[in-house]
Amino acid sequence: MTASAPLAVALMGPTASGKTDTAIGLAHALNGEIISVDSALVYRGLNIGAAKPSLDEQAGIPHHLMDICDPAQPYSVADFVADARQCINDIVARGRTPILAGGTMMYFKALLEGLSDIPPADPEIREAIEAQALREGWPAIHAELAKVDPLSAERIHPNHSQRLGRALEVWRSTGKPLSSWQSGGQGGLLDQYTWVQLALAPRERSVLHARIALRFERMLEQGFIDEVKALRARGDLNVSLPAIRAVGYRQVWAYLDGDYDYDALIDKGVAATRQLAKRQLTWLRGWPGLNWVDTLDECQNLKDIEEIVHLCLSFCRKSTI
Repeated sequence: MTASAPLAVALMGPTASGKTDTAIGLAHALNGEIISVDSALVYRGLNIGAAKPSLDEQAGIPHHLMDICDPAQPYSVADFVADARQCINDIVARGRTPILAGGTMMYFKALLEGLSDIPPADPEIREAIEAQALREGWPAIHAELAKVDPLSAERIHPNHSQRLGRALEVWRSTGKPLSSWQSGGQGGLLDQYTWVQLALAPRERSVLHARIALRFERMLEQGFIDEVKALRARGDLNVSLPAIRAVGYRQVWAYLDGDYDYDALIDKGVAATRQLAKRQLTWLRGWPGLNWVDTLDECQNLKDIEEIVHLCLSFCRKSTI
């Protein structure tokens, strides 16, 4: 890394921690453009449940990697890395600052550290795992994974069948945990820019939980259920697709299937979002070179966005001295 390397900001944090507003504030202060690092925001039609900022909320700041993919089309980590690299290059070429903001930690890791050479899928092993899951249930698969790859098991929810199956498949086919394969590879961008890596989070977990509950209920008030109804009406989407398995969407989908009532939908949606936040924080606790930004003041009230942006800018100044 040279002192003249262009500045780039990686703004991370658990869901509902205030990343969107902070990123916009940083973009105004740093002549920046925002690159979304969110596996749900890439999909067209996933708006309310993905907390996608509206044009008004984007405040005139260019946003990239939102609404670029149809929900029927899976979008991979490799897709993100290729797209994000191009966006960063273009933003820097325009003399502006790339600000990468989101909560999909695997995207950040692959972009910064490089894509590891994870082996391709093995259909026979995957079929055997799915057959086992039919007999014993996915929680049993999760328990098995925890014995051979505890780090991946901690990151993956017991009901996330696609990711569970893939993690156990990698172990069975290679004898090496998926978490080891994901520990890094060649081609990352860490050495090409002056990176300022920030993590927003309130020091009190209860505050984050309250924000998560309030946001989910507001999503429902804003028409989240109707949004999912529109996706279902297409006829070509189902719960096996990554877009529909996004937190919140799979819970509303199940509610529309009649699996539970409205009150249970709220409970399950909030619980799933809290689990997501927990997994995100697990990633962040082991993240090297991370600058934590506490979003609470001394009285445990949320700081205003201007103060949070000011704290983030102070880390940027230190990195460019």
